[in-house]
Amino acid sequence: MTESVLEKYGFPAAGTQIRYYTNHALSYDQAKRVPRWVIEHISKHKTLGNADRQHCKFRPDPSIPSMFSAMNEDYIGSGWSRGHMAPAGDNKYSPKAMAETFYLSNIVPQNYENNAGFWNRIEMYCRELTERFEDVWIVSGPLTLSQVDDDGRKKVVYQVIGKDDVAVPSHLYKVILARRSETSTDPLVLGAFMVPNDPISFDHQLLEFQVSIEDLERTSGLVFFPQVNKAKDVRNICEVDTCKLIDLEEFTLYITTRKLQSARTLERLGKIMSELQEKGIKPNDYLLKVYQKKAEELAIQKSTEGREGRAG
Repeated sequence: MTESVLEKYGFPAAGTQIRYYTNHALSYDQAKRVPRWVIEHISKHKTLGNADRQHCKFRPDPSIPSMFSAMNEDYIGSGWSRGHMAPAGDNKYSPKAMAETFYLSNIVPQNYENNAGFWNRIEMYCRELTERFEDVWIVSGPLTLSQVDDDGRKKVVYQVIGKDDVAVPSHLYKVILARRSETSTDPLVLGAFMVPNDPISFDHQLLEFQVSIEDLERTSGLVFFPQVNKAKDVRNICEVDTCKLIDLEEFTLYITTRKLQSARTLERLGKIMSELQEKGIKPNDYLLKVYQKKAEELAIQKSTEGREGRAG
């Protein structure tokens, strides 16, 4: 049988071809309705700007055939959050780039506490790297690892959610590659991390979840940054940099600042500040500036609405 006969009507199409977006690219798993991997590039410029996630909505990726796409309804009431692989916060420079991170092709079912907590802290660390490295490349994705049953046999078992059977990963991975500058003679720095899709407390640090790049490649079936000679051209990121994640107090101030920025009433603004006070955390100067600015904006808005109401 000749090759031409075999491919006369085409080979099966897995849909794993690379899909390109404004600031990320991905390969999609049509059977599991989640990405296999998502790669992004960030710099200090890209993490700054006025793009606002309040204007973004989760929605199916128009480039994914509907029969293979997850839907928002699959996540609603499932007990799992919609977890970004390429984070919205990495794309503040471009409303379009940020909006594209809300395509469900970039999303996996993620534990709520993990998504809002430990994984968020890793994402914040990646953005912090842009203060010390001009270019940072990040590959993120889901893993479904085997587990040992009571009979000692290994099995791969995973939950699915929604009518589309979206696969819930047991773990998430992130591979970080950073360059000081285009002209620097310093070696690249590289780190591979594998995180359980479970709640992880603030007592834990990123270094605890570092794995060798070879082990992650073996586990995932992927070769990361194949054009880099990882045996001699890179250094361990956690030896060169800190790999230290933000602590509970700093994280609380960060989250509170975000809440203040999205508050829509003076009452809500006051409640957010009260919640911070109840936690015994003193607001920093930046948070106070955000609070003052938002309070002034909402006061003007309330005054304007009152005048319009009386005029009507």
